[in-house]
Amino acid sequence: MDLEARVSALERRLAELVEAAAPAAPPVAEADFWALDALKARHPVTEDADGAVLFTGSVRVPTGHRYDWQYGLLTETVMDDDWSEAAASFAALGHPVRLTLLREVLGGLRTAAELAALDGVGTTGQVYHHLRQLTGAGWLHSPERGRYEIPAGRVVPLLVVLTAARPVG
Repeated sequence: MDLEARVSALERRLAELVEAAAPAAPPVAEADFWALDALKARHPVTEDADGAVLFTGSVRVPTGHRYDWQYGLLTETVMDDDWSEAAASFAALGHPVRLTLLREVLGGLRTAAELAALDGVGTTGQVYHHLRQLTGAGWLHSPERGRYEIPAGRVVPLLVVLTAARPVG
């Protein structure tokens, strides 16, 4: 294992240990709808208005980076959009290896070589294929050849999509 990979692994492990030592934040109570209440106050559902959707997050990822982000649209805007335009973005997330690659990039692995060295991701060629799919859909970008990052504006949306995909109940 080269020095860069070893340092990345140590950084990731250190972040895990720091996280484990930190006191756990109380879970968000399902009945605590403060964000929804604020959204309804701003965009109520009435005879003349269809309301709005909002997703938001304030997160710290294993690398220590923090992201505060929110995005919302009026319901009529969402309903009037061409939903088929979202297919490529969903398709890029629809493969277990791609989700693994995104998790590892968010966790601190940055190079194609580090990602290709992971167990279960396939050959180097297959990894590059997955990275191209994620980059083409905007879930990754490559600030320099062979290095990958999740764009800051995609971190919270990715976590929202993963949260929405969890079984309800």
